[in-house]
Parts: sequence; C-alpha cells; structure tokens
Amino acid sequence: MQELLYLIPALGQIRDFLELGGDVLLLISLLTLVMWAFAIERLIFFFTGYRALAALARASWDQRADRTSWQAHRIREQWVSQVRQALERHLGLISACVALCPLLGLLGTVTGMVEVFEVMAISGSRNPRSMAAGVSKATIPTMAGMVAALSGIAISAFLQQWAKRESARIAQALVLEHSSTATTGPRG
Repeated sequence: MQELLYLIPALGQIRDFLELGGDVLLLISLLTLVMWAFAIERLIFFFTGYRALAALARASWDQRADRTSWQAHRIREQWVSQVRQALERHLGLISACVALCPLLGLLGTVTGMVEVFEVMAISGSRNPRSMAAGVSKATIPTMAGMVAALSGIAISAFLQQWAKRESARIAQALVLEHSSTATTGPRG
C-alpha cells in the first residue's frame, strides 16, 4: 500500500503538466498511449504468435506432396500473403499515430498563440505575465508532440524492418520445386 503513496505526487505532477499544456496535450497523450499499445501488441505478436503462425505455414507446406503445379504455387503465395498480412497488421496505424503527434503539437501551438493574442487584445501588450501563460501553453504541446513522434519513429522503423525481414524469410522457407512438366496455368 505504501508503494502506491509514492505515485500520488507523480500523478499530481502529471495533472499539472496536462493542465499547463491544455486540452491538446491530453489528445497527444492519448494518441501516444494508443500508438504504444499497438506497438507493444506487435512486439508480443512477433515474439509469440508469429512463431506459431510461421511454423504452421512451414509444416503445412512441408506436408504437401505437390510443390510443382500451378495450384501449389498459388497455395504457397496465399500462405506467404497471410503471414505477411499478420506481420504488417497495425503497422500503418502506428505510422499514422507517429505522423499525427507533431500535427497535434502544432495545433497546440496555434491554440496557445490564439490565447496570447486574446490576452493582448484585452489587457494590452504591456502585461508580460498574462502573455506568458499563453506562450507556455503554445510551446509545451509542440514539445510533447515532437517527443511522442520521436519515440514512435524508432519503434515503427524497428517493427517495419522486422516484418519485412520475416516476410522474406517465410517466403524463402516455403521452397518451390520446379518441374519441366509443370503447367503454366490452370487447365480449362
């Protein structure tokens, strides 16, 4: 129970930070959590589910007696495609989240600057304290959006390279046999 007491000041600091950055910072935080949830799901899949899927594809291909016909080639293509789709699932969504983070940061900049201009219009440009809150509200979401995007770029690049490498590896593992009597297409 005492371990949880150490979290109370941290939660207060997180709350203060979110309030300081405005509503846009909350959106960036939620988007970052979604991005990392999908990235962690992909990592778990790569280290658990993918191995079973690849082993099933290899075993199914190895059990086939026919590896030379046109139909066998299409079946191989289907299995390779299914494995590739499983590997690439959610990678586009992760990349989209990476691209959206700096854009939301820019939105925070714009909304913060609008607040600065509103303060200047109401109180005049001689009150630097009232303008400072708006400038702070403008810069914090920008920084948060960039940090979130940078963290996402690294994991996104890693996951995409892994998926590409494993797709090529499974395509090489399902070895085709060529025969001089193999048909070139389906028979009508």
